[in-house]
Amino acid sequence: MNQVAYSAYMAFFLYLVMLFIQWLVATFSKAKEPNAVPGKISESLSHDSFIFRAHRTFHNTLENSALFVGTVLFAFATNYQSPIFAICVWAYLLARIAHMALYYGIATEKNPSPRTYFFLIGVVANVVMLILLGLRLL
Repeated sequence: MNQVAYSAYMAFFLYLVMLFIQWLVATFSKAKEPNAVPGKISESLSHDSFIFRAHRTFHNTLENSALFVGTVLFAFATNYQSPIFAICVWAYLLARIAHMALYYGIATEKNPSPRTYFFLIGVVANVVMLILLGLRLL
């Protein structure tokens, strides 16, 4: 396996680890609450609650995972090995980690919040990957 492919594989693996960690944090932070109901958070919670922020962090990642995972797996299946693509996978991963850290750490309803910028970096990285893959297929 060449270095470019290994780099993209490693970033994708770390993305999956991050997703698992987000699930753990969301699940166990909520489960500690008295009278917790599996799969449901109180509608009275907002950004001032870590449970709300952990839940939204995980769900925001899930909402954005389909395009990212699909694009990356399609690239892997077609053996697309581009240094720019690998950099975009890393950029997406690092943006999602920063988004997660900011969501966990900052209780704000301000829009845009600091996490918004990292969300947008992830979107741009994802769009670039999709374009690169599309160009490869032409």
